[in-house]
Amino acid sequence: MSSESQIPIAAKVASRRFARSLAAFYATLFGMTGVHLPFFTVWLKAVGIDATWIGIITAVPPVTRFTVLPLVTAAAERRQMLRGAIIATGFATALGFSVIGTQHQPFVLLAIYALTCCVWTPMVPLTDAYALRGVRQFGLSYGPLRLWGSAAFAVCALLSGFLLRYVAEVDLIWIITAVTALGALVGLTLRPLGRPAAAATPAAGAPKLLRNPTFLAIIVSSALIQGSHGAYYIFASIAWQQAGFSGLTIACLWVLGVIAEIVLFAASPRFTLPSAVLVMIAAASAAARWAITAQDPPLAVLAVVQLGHGLSFGLTQVGIMGLMVHHVPVHVMARAQGYLTACGGIVASTTAIVSGMVYARFGLGVYDMMAAMAATGGLVMWLARKRLTD
Repeated sequence: MSSESQIPIAAKVASRRFARSLAAFYATLFGMTGVHLPFFTVWLKAVGIDATWIGIITAVPPVTRFTVLPLVTAAAERRQMLRGAIIATGFATALGFSVIGTQHQPFVLLAIYALTCCVWTPMVPLTDAYALRGVRQFGLSYGPLRLWGSAAFAVCALLSGFLLRYVAEVDLIWIITAVTALGALVGLTLRPLGRPAAAATPAAGAPKLLRNPTFLAIIVSSALIQGSHGAYYIFASIAWQQAGFSGLTIACLWVLGVIAEIVLFAASPRFTLPSAVLVMIAAASAAARWAITAQDPPLAVLAVVQLGHGLSFGLTQVGIMGLMVHHVPVHVMARAQGYLTACGGIVASTTAIVSGMVYARFGLGVYDMMAAMAATGGLVMWLARKRLTD
């Protein structure tokens, strides 16, 4: 009896260790993005790279998401080395950014950055696949694990902005590299998971994923709803600056969205609605958010609308991950995450190009296009609701 009573205790200890190490890794993974996103282009300009080359260099990550990324996730899955792939790509990314920091020639920078992105961009889908396997193995909830990434993104972005007062712009790359190296070291603490059993029939395998209407509905709906944030990510700060908002006000508006996202992730274990219904609610929320934003609302209304980021982004993420857990065989989860990210990358790249042309002509009218995208994503989920709620 004593040995049997120790089994639940051992399981709880293993569950807590898995959750702690994964939360810490999510924090470093998205913390690095919080430094890279606002300041990598600042560093490029500081070392003498002109605007044309900056545009070319920063276009590399979206391209690798739908070209190299699915190959990396598929290879990690075939070799059943998901955790090993996360660790390897983490150290390779840190090495890549350390080399980037020594280069100032545009073509050389482009080449090294492209190679670095080939190992960097697969890290999020690899980590999400690892997380969902652990969620299924230990009976955990995805949201409370993922919220640490969102929190770290906001904290690292704010801290980097503060450090910019004391660190020369030409040295910003070393902050990015340091956070990346820290993430690689934290990756070593990730707990090994049991190997998933192979599919009993070929129909459940990876080659059938892209011919499965249910899976296609999941990734297309996700790409459309999350892709509807494209104009917001690109033009929100520009539009707010033109509206006369101060830099502090703009920063607070961004932080409001991240706080709402964190709160939603924390509350997600209490959600009882089916995941497909959560995604439809998220799509409706996103459509409403962009429709209101297109009307150039006053600051008080805009602040409330920004809190909708928890629903438009956070609830979409929670719902999609729930659908992936229930409708994707665990032994092809990494490949499925690769397809999900690749589909999102294609839509995001296309949206960035089109929204630039629309914003140049119609200004805030670009948000009407974003509202239509989100509504279409919700429609895709609604049409597939019977399959997804079965």
